[in-house]
Amino acid sequence: MGVSLRQDVVWLLPFFILLVTLNLRPARGQVCPQRCECVAKLKTVSCHGKRLSALPDGIPLDTKILDLSANKLRWVEHGDLISFSNVEKLDLGENMISVLEPNAFSSLQSLQSLSLRGNQLKLIPTGAFSHLSNLTSLDLSGNKLVILLDFTFQDLKSLRNLEVGDNDLVYISNKAFLGLVALRELTIERCNLTSVSSQSLSYLHNLVTLRLRYLGISTLEDQNFRKLGNLRGLEIDHWPFLEYVTPHSLQGLNLSWLSITHTNITCVPTSALRSLSHLTSLNLSFNPISVLESWSLRDLLRLKELHLVGTRLATVQPYALGGLRQIRLLNLSANNLVTLEEAAFQSVNSLETLRLDGNPLACDCRLLWILQRRKTLNFDGASPVCMTPLEVQGRSLGAFSDAALFDHFTCQKPKIRNRKLQQISAREGQVVSFVCRAEGEPTPVIFWISPQRRRITTKSSGRLTVLKEGTLEIRYAQVMDTGTYICIASNAGGNDTYFATLTVSGLPLDAALMANRTYYAGDLNDTNLNDTRVFLKFTLDLKTILISTAMGCIMFLGVVLFCFILLFVWSRGKGQHKNNFSVEYSFRKVDGPATSGGQGGARKFNMKMI
Repeated sequence: MGVSLRQDVVWLLPFFILLVTLNLRPARGQVCPQRCECVAKLKTVSCHGKRLSALPDGIPLDTKILDLSANKLRWVEHGDLISFSNVEKLDLGENMISVLEPNAFSSLQSLQSLSLRGNQLKLIPTGAFSHLSNLTSLDLSGNKLVILLDFTFQDLKSLRNLEVGDNDLVYISNKAFLGLVALRELTIERCNLTSVSSQSLSYLHNLVTLRLRYLGISTLEDQNFRKLGNLRGLEIDHWPFLEYVTPHSLQGLNLSWLSITHTNITCVPTSALRSLSHLTSLNLSFNPISVLESWSLRDLLRLKELHLVGTRLATVQPYALGGLRQIRLLNLSANNLVTLEEAAFQSVNSLETLRLDGNPLACDCRLLWILQRRKTLNFDGASPVCMTPLEVQGRSLGAFSDAALFDHFTCQKPKIRNRKLQQISAREGQVVSFVCRAEGEPTPVIFWISPQRRRITTKSSGRLTVLKEGTLEIRYAQVMDTGTYICIASNAGGNDTYFATLTVSGLPLDAALMANRTYYAGDLNDTNLNDTRVFLKFTLDLKTILISTAMGCIMFLGVVLFCFILLFVWSRGKGQHKNNFSVEYSFRKVDGPATSGGQGGARKFNMKMI
């Protein structure tokens, strides 16, 4: 009996094992492909980096997130994904896909995110993204796309984010973006585009953010973004050939933030910014802007953040930040600034964060306003450091006590050296120089005021200019230059003045003519040494005019007399229908006796009236 029971158990054991195996096997739709990782709860299948050359078998039909990136897939055909209508996110990045068939993804009705980055795509055929009405994010970056054809994205009515950067793009067709009515973010970067057509962008009516990076574009068209009425953020980054932003290139925009970085613009594009009255953040970092000029940002009434990092900025002129009544953050780090004066601001009380680190600051009275606000002014964790004078070199502005402020942060009023009176008399055409040197701390700026109340500085052009050390130079002196000149030495500590007089006398007529020839020829030679054309300017006086008039009258009377003789001869022959007539005259022979037949020889001329 016991033996029989044992035999029955042995006989039923295979059936028992089979039953257990069937009960432990996952239900259909919940299997996981070999070499892949599945999370059934999240309905996620990850086959990242498994060296797959084709779609693996066994992918659950209810999968919502499918990662097939970093494999060796070469193409996607229409029938490959027909069973995965529930997939919402598909990552095919970093494969070897070079061809997309039309309707390749049309079966993925629920697809919301598609990544094809880092493949070998050279062309997106029309219809490749057809029927993807729910797609909101598409990444085509890192391929070899050369052109975006018309109607490429026409079926993507719900697309909000598009990445097409890091391709070989040379052209975007005018209707390439047609149909992207919901697109809010567009990034185009690292490609060979030389322009971005306003026509191609005109279909993106709801675009909010546009990023254009690492492009070889040298100029922007007028009203380049005129149809992007909802655009709030524009980034232009790494355009090495861009040297000038035209006044009307940003017209029509209503931006909240603008970033123009790593280009070759040399000044703030004041004219182009004039229409951006709602701008709150402006970034012009890493451009060769050495001077921030007065009132250059005057139209940005709502600006709260200004970034000018690494621009080689050396000078911030008085009222350079004029008009910025709401400025909260100013970042001028990593520049060549020696100081930042309170006079640069129209309203300094609104400032909350100031970055001046990385500048060779001179700690004198010009920075005293920062020290007086250092307890409420935020340096964003990077407090400015003194470079000069030597006794405070390397010290942080936040390290000074209140008692030490007026011991170190002081200025010495300018004092003009050698105040010996300079009275110079010169003739027209001479070069005249007035010396003016001053000392003070910080180093004073020297400029001159002419008798006509004109300000003359080192940047003045023309005959009158100020040399680097403060000397006023007048080239080719004129009588109108006569008068008193005022030298003004100025720094944050105050001013000092000095007077000099000049008397210029005129030249005689001949000398004046020669001086004028020399002056104009010299100017032309200075302008272009290879130009052999010399234009001379002569000074005319009353004597010259009278002589010229007399010579002209003599010639005029001679012509009138000749015409009178012709009329007289013609009138004598009137009515006789003669076209020819003779004029005979005699002349007296001076050296010899009279010729035969009279005292003078006869000469006859035949003339024909026309």
